[in-house]
Amino acid sequence: MSTPTAARRTAARLVPVECEVAPLLDVAFSRWTTPVLWTLNEFGRQRFVELERRLGTITPKVLTQRLRQLERDGLVTRTYYPEMPPRVEYEISELGRTLGPLFALMATWAGRHMGEVEAARRAFDADS
Repeated sequence: MSTPTAARRTAARLVPVECEVAPLLDVAFSRWTTPVLWTLNEFGRQRFVELERRLGTITPKVLTQRLRQLERDGLVTRTYYPEMPPRVEYEISELGRTLGPLFALMATWAGRHMGEVEAARRAFDADS
């Protein structure tokens, strides 16, 4: 017969552990979000076409979706100029800029360790 304490421990093990960084990963590191933020941080205010050119293979539909989501999350600001023809510019917000040190840290880590990751992948694939 199990004790109430043992039953609570068993129940506690079955409850999923919430990862505290998961929301950040959803916001800042989904597909195309990081390149958009990086580009706006590095090159400043951009028109849609300029941003699209700098990013390369992104489709206009996906870029529009990413920019809308980033604007919704407060990481990008969109400025509309009611002139003829209308002009829209995007730039990283102050909140978005706070991700800069995190991106820099990740770039440093990648520079130091991606060779090791690639070597581990090659070793793993050779054994498979």
